[in-house]
Amino acid sequence: MIFANIEYLFLLLLLIPYIIWYILKRSKSEPSLQVSDTRAYMHAPKSFRNYLLHVPFVLRVIALSMIIVILARPQTTDNWQNTEVEGIDIMLAVDVSTSMLAEDLKPNRLEAAKEVAAKFINGRPNDNIGLTIFAGESFTQCPLTVDHAVLLNLFQSIKGDIAQRGLIEDGTAIGMGLANAINRLKDSKAKSKVIILLTDGTNNRGDISPLTAAEIHPYLYDWRRNKRNGSLSYSHCNGCAVYECSGRN
Repeated sequence: MIFANIEYLFLLLLLIPYIIWYILKRSKSEPSLQVSDTRAYMHAPKSFRNYLLHVPFVLRVIALSMIIVILARPQTTDNWQNTEVEGIDIMLAVDVSTSMLAEDLKPNRLEAAKEVAAKFINGRPNDNIGLTIFAGESFTQCPLTVDHAVLLNLFQSIKGDIAQRGLIEDGTAIGMGLANAINRLKDSKAKSKVIILLTDGTNNRGDISPLTAAEIHPYLYDWRRNKRNGSLSYSHCNGCAVYECSGRN
């Protein structure tokens, strides 16, 4: 809280001599009675009316204090800081097929990919990042957002056995995953658009091949697979970076 006219608060100091004047006035104006012995009155009860005599004075002090504070105009403030940052739009396409449960990467391929992706997300605080998952089919887990806490929660909630439980068709439909990610980026106005692909296999499901998906949008027109056993490989396309997490087959 701040005061627009803080100088008015100095008027509160005038209440000090006013209080002193009142105390001195009361001590002189109280009636007195001379007696030979006051021991008989030492334990006499005091009436509440004695305290009521000071109520008007207390109310005047409170009223004057409030008037002075009002004149000082107390105000609450909100500090705003406008910051302009130029981020990019990133879609993560994550393979959740049963092959991602292989334990050649600890604890398994999917958890290793989630750990790497989480570090990547935490390192991009100014970017819009979304998440699409795929196996034999694909759907969006999280649209593009700058709320990375929500994104990470949705990311960590991905279970590797969803294909085993029949919640999603098993397989590796890379083209479907890329097409879904491209669809999320097609209306983006960002200068840079990126798709990060995390998968461990070749395309064997879906109605759209990776090359067909690449032709849908110019950001992926030169997609190509660069497989290395047990590693995270990288291909750079026109305005787009494609990562591929490859395990040992």
